[in-house]
Amino acid sequence: MDYNQGQKKDRKSLLLAALAILALLNVVLIYFFYKEREKNKEQETVIAAKTEEVVAAKMKLDSISAQLDAKIAEIQQLGGQVDSLVSLKQQLEKDKAALRNASSAASVDISKYKQKIANYEAILVQKDSDIAKLKEELGIVTAQNQELSSKVTGLEGEKASLQRTYEDSVGQLSTKNRELAEKVTIASALKAEKIAVNAVSSKGKERDGGAYRAKRIDKLKVDFDLAANPISPNGEREVYLRILDPEGAVMADMATGSGTFVYSGRETVYTAKQTLNYSNEGSQGSIIYSRGGIPLKKGEHTIELYCQGFRIGSTTFKVR
Repeated sequence: MDYNQGQKKDRKSLLLAALAILALLNVVLIYFFYKEREKNKEQETVIAAKTEEVVAAKMKLDSISAQLDAKIAEIQQLGGQVDSLVSLKQQLEKDKAALRNASSAASVDISKYKQKIANYEAILVQKDSDIAKLKEELGIVTAQNQELSSKVTGLEGEKASLQRTYEDSVGQLSTKNRELAEKVTIASALKAEKIAVNAVSSKGKERDGGAYRAKRIDKLKVDFDLAANPISPNGEREVYLRILDPEGAVMADMATGSGTFVYSGRETVYTAKQTLNYSNEGSQGSIIYSRGGIPLKKGEHTIELYCQGFRIGSTTFKVR
C-alpha cells in the first residue's frame, strides 16, 4: 500500500514539474513574440518615414521641372541662351525616372536626392539673376529701338498710304479681269442643237420620232450638233447626259457608267457621258445609254446635256 502511494506521489511531482516547464516556455515565447512585434513596428515606422521622404522628393523634382520649363521659355523670349538649362532639364528627367522606377522606398538613397534637389534649387536662383540682367539689357536696347522707331514712323505712314493706293488699283484691276474672264467663259460655252432621241431595240433596230413603246426600247441614242463657236478652243470635251423620268428622277446606274459631276457648285448625278473631239467650226456628237434592265416609266422623259459646267441643251421624248 505504501508502495502505490509513493508511485502516485512521484507521478504527481513529475506532472507538476512538466506543467512548470510548459508555463516557463509560454512565458519565454510570449516575451520573444512581444519583442518581434516591437521590432516590426519600429521597421514599419522607419519605412513609412522613408516613403514620405521619397514622395516629398518626387513632388519637389516635379516642381523644379515646371520651374525649369518656365525659366527656359522666359529666357528664350528674352533672346538668351538656354542650352545649359535644356541639359539640366534632361538630367532632371533622368533623376525623376530613377526615383519613380525604384523597387522600393527602402532602396532609395534619399540623401543623394536631397543633395540633387539643393543643387537644382541653387541653379534656379542663379537663373533668376540672369533673367534680371537680360531684362535690364533688353531695356537699354528697347530705348534705342524706340528712338529708331520714331524715325521710322513717318516712313511707315508713307508706305501704308502707297500700299493702300496700290491695293486699290490691283483690286479694281482684279475685279475687271474677273468680270472679263466670266464673260469669256460664258461666251465660250458650247450649245447643243438638233437634239434627237432615238430608240434602239435589242436587235439593233433604230427608231426615231420621239415617242416609243417601252418594250421596244433596249437602248436610247441621243444625237446632237455642237454649234460653231470661234471663242471656244478646239479639243476634247466631256458631255454629260441626264435622263429624267416623268417624275423628275434621274435614271442612273453606277454599274453601267453613271456617275456624278459638278454643276452650279453642287454634285450632280448623270446618266451617261461621252468624250468628244470638238472643233470650234461645229461638231456632231452621240451618246448611247443602255438602260441595263431598268424599266422605263410611261410618260414624258426629259433629256439634258451638260459640258464644262453649263447646261448646253435639252429636249423630251415619250414612252408609251
